[in-house]
Amino acid sequence: MNIIITIAVTALVVLYAGLFKAKKALLPISLIGLLTSLVFVITSWNTNQVHYGMMEMDNFALAFSGLAIVGTFFILLLTQNYFSKNSENIAEYLTLMLFALVGIVMMTSYKNMSMLFIGIEIMSVSLYILAGIRKNNLASNEASLKYLLMGSFSTGFLLFGITLIYGATGSFDLTVIHQYLVNHYQSVSPIFYPGVILLLIGLCFKLGAAPFHFWIPDVYEGAPTLMTTFMSTVVKVAGLAAILRLFAGTFAPLHDFWMPPLMVLSCLTLVVGNVTALFQKNFKRMLAYSSISHVGYLLFALITLSADSNNSAFIYAAAYAFASISAFAVLILVKQKTGSDQFESYNGLAKKNPFTALVLTVAMMSLAGIPLTAGFIGKYLMFLNVMGSYHVYLVGFAILNALVGFYYYFRVIVAMYFKDGAETALDMPVLYKVVLGLSFVITIVLGVYPALILNLI
Repeated sequence: MNIIITIAVTALVVLYAGLFKAKKALLPISLIGLLTSLVFVITSWNTNQVHYGMMEMDNFALAFSGLAIVGTFFILLLTQNYFSKNSENIAEYLTLMLFALVGIVMMTSYKNMSMLFIGIEIMSVSLYILAGIRKNNLASNEASLKYLLMGSFSTGFLLFGITLIYGATGSFDLTVIHQYLVNHYQSVSPIFYPGVILLLIGLCFKLGAAPFHFWIPDVYEGAPTLMTTFMSTVVKVAGLAAILRLFAGTFAPLHDFWMPPLMVLSCLTLVVGNVTALFQKNFKRMLAYSSISHVGYLLFALITLSADSNNSAFIYAAAYAFASISAFAVLILVKQKTGSDQFESYNGLAKKNPFTALVLTVAMMSLAGIPLTAGFIGKYLMFLNVMGSYHVYLVGFAILNALVGFYYYFRVIVAMYFKDGAETALDMPVLYKVVLGLSFVITIVLGVYPALILNLI
């Protein structure tokens, strides 16, 4: 609970600092608040605190909350020189991101269905505003409207599913629901099954799994790039934690019922994400479809439930998050210099910006799953998890999709090193160097020494 209180108080302090025009204090206050909450994550390890029967801060919640906080910390560092000198809504940007993080921590630690809904809504409402925060930008306004309409629609599925689960069990508590399934395995109420499917649809929308992915490309492209970075990484971590806690824990006794539709969703997500990414000419939009494909791999953690499922999912999420943050950070720098998101903007980038090109290359290799990167370890653990249940054809299908991904990930690498371009030197602030350097180190270290966090949960 200290984690949530710290982040919420930080958000309020940042908002009031903005009212008093203390622009220089906004980022330091936000970073100090995040560091304090991260200290609470570390000191709460192995304590397994339950707060009023509504939230449970076990190691699972702390691990995913810590990853979300670190990801947000990195993204806030990217605000250096991001806003124009005349921008007056910097405090609103930071405050809404921090409030979204409050919802994300609730999504990782809920013990009651009502808290899952509240956490999702706190996060979603903040993101609706962030996507359209550039009021004079039509693309940003369109992104916000699409996200709001689709998000509201998916919330209906989620609430209806929670209602049916409550009608069958008489409780919102995850422990009570799980015990109901254990005690009534042969006589589960008929309304419980559609409730599970509706919850799966609602959570898959938040993750961006196909065919509930239609909002992602347009929203990611239209929203400010900093917000897209947040939605593509930290929000994905939250959605994964939420669906793991519910399906791998509470609904585990019904695994044989919900696993087949989940497998179909996973395969469809892989195909849609990878094939559509092949035809993109815009780097930002390619990353959007790439994020969809990675959801397909993340769902592998639920296809075969084992003692290692949570650990495998956590490592994959960490690998994906830090590689994506690197990619979006370079995208911000290139767009500030060239004003374009197109692949052509990266032509010849390596000649004047060797460090930036190296970091982006490693990020693309990690997303593709090349050995000695964190992304390879993540994919390996996911495939190994599925192979344990002899889903050989599924692994083969996933490997073919991974090979398709090589093409569009290496497309930007080829542009940087082997194509002639403007060869302009990027203006890289100090904090960008810190983020790119740390992301690079984390990606390589986790790829070489995955045991550092392999048994964290």
